[in-house]
Amino acid sequence: MNPVLTLDDEFAQITEYFSPRVVALANGQYVKLAKMKGEFVRHNHENEDEFFFVIKGTFCLRYDDGSEAVLKAGQCHVTPRGVWHHPHAPEEAWVLFVEPAETLHTGTVDSPLSVSVDNQAAHLRQED
Repeated sequence: MNPVLTLDDEFAQITEYFSPRVVALANGQYVKLAKMKGEFVRHNHENEDEFFFVIKGTFCLRYDDGSEAVLKAGQCHVTPRGVWHHPHAPEEAWVLFVEPAETLHTGTVDSPLSVSVDNQAAHLRQED
C-alpha cells in the first residue's frame, strides 16, 4: 500500500529551487513537487505534455508566441508537448506537476540546472 503523503512535509524536504522531488508514481506518470523562484531554463519536451498545479505563490510560463500563463495558488495549466516554455517565479512558488516518468527535467536542453530522473526519485529508493 502506498503511504499517505502530506504536501507540507514533502515540500519541507526540498532545499533547492527548480529541483523536482518525485512523490508518487501513477499509471507511468510521476507526480513531482518543486519549489520555484527566479528564472529557469527555456526548454521543451518533444513527446510529453506537462501538467502544473500551483500550491503556493505565483508561477509563470512564458511561451515563444508571446503569451504567458500566470498561475496563482489553486490554479493549473497544461503545457502541450513540443511547445517551448520558459518557467519563472517572481516569488517562491510551490508547484505540483505530473508528467511521464521518463520526462527529462529540462527536456531537449542540456543545462547545469538539469536534474536527472534518477536523482529526482533517489529518496524513494532510500526508503525501501
